Amino acid sequence: MRLAMRPFAKRTRLCAVAVGLLAVTVGCTTRGSDAGQSAAGPDKKDVSSVKVAFVPGGPHPYFQPWKAAADQVKADFKVGGTVFDETSQWDQAKQNSALNSLASQGYNAMGIFGVSPTDINSTFTDLKAKGITVASLGSCPAGDKDEADFCLSTDVGEAAYKAAKTAIEAMNGTGKLVHLTGNNVDANTQRRIAGVQKAVDETGGKVSILTTIPDIDKDLQTAQKAVADLLSAQGNQIQGIVTTAYNPAVAAAAGVKSAGLPIKVVAIDDDATILAGIKDGSVAATIAQNPTGQAYVGGWALAQLATGACTMATPGTTVDSGSFVITKTNVDTYDTERKAKTTQLTEQFKSSVLKCS
Repeated sequence: MRLAMRPFAKRTRLCAVAVGLLAVTVGCTTRGSDAGQSAAGPDKKDVSSVKVAFVPGGPHPYFQPWKAAADQVKADFKVGGTVFDETSQWDQAKQNSALNSLASQGYNAMGIFGVSPTDINSTFTDLKAKGITVASLGSCPAGDKDEADFCLSTDVGEAAYKAAKTAIEAMNGTGKLVHLTGNNVDANTQRRIAGVQKAVDETGGKVSILTTIPDIDKDLQTAQKAVADLLSAQGNQIQGIVTTAYNPAVAAAAGVKSAGLPIKVVAIDDDATILAGIKDGSVAATIAQNPTGQAYVGGWALAQLATGACTMATPGTTVDSGSFVITKTNVDTYDTERKAKTTQLTEQFKSSVLKCS
């Protein structure tokens, strides 16, 4: 998933939600089980020797639950330390510098959202050559190969397909659809575009894409201007808007409501503006993701690999962290499904993703 370059002002709420999720997730998954501390043996390190760094590509609301998850990983699994570092400012060279700095501070397990999907594999290779255990969290590298130990991320093509199918249903299966998304050169954006196109193609021409607008997830202001320009120029031609990036989702929800246009909006993520729109009917639906599950389960798996308690069954494997359709019928209860997915992810890693002694 490619995200915005600057944070949005809902961080406090997101962190609170993340903490609540963690409390339940921990209670039903791995606390006190063999998934926690690794027993030291002749070929294993003690889990207290593991320090886990969570490193997004830069500041963004999506990643704020990682911060709470990092604290919970330390508390539950007794690793030697955790850190959340969002200083990369969406620059791959700066991210590489931050990662090298963390390595020099003794962080020997890292969950990384790479700034550049096309270049991040070389960063993973360099880190692993230093003996660091690496996971790609929240976004997998472009192409078919992942040099990290594993990728735990939303299947962005599937999430976009769900979003477009939901939008088309809200449009009664006919009309013109607009797709608002992120960085056009990002491999994840191209997967999202393909997912939306797949859903449209399945209508047999009853729905068409009026326009796809990329490169508007830099910040909320950029997204707001793009939505305002779109509605001013073509608002009367649009029956539905599907958004597959955070800031365009917030901007579209507010913009369509303010304009009073009968456009069906399907958003992404669970910002308070979007959830309020679902409740008052101005937003048809949104697709929630699972950032807490990515960091919590990813942090546990990194610790198991770093101690030598486990190895990868298939190095570089990709695991879908989940995506969830939220409508008016489940807006107050959807988090139950997300928590259940996090529990299932833990069991999946134990049973098939990792090989543990």
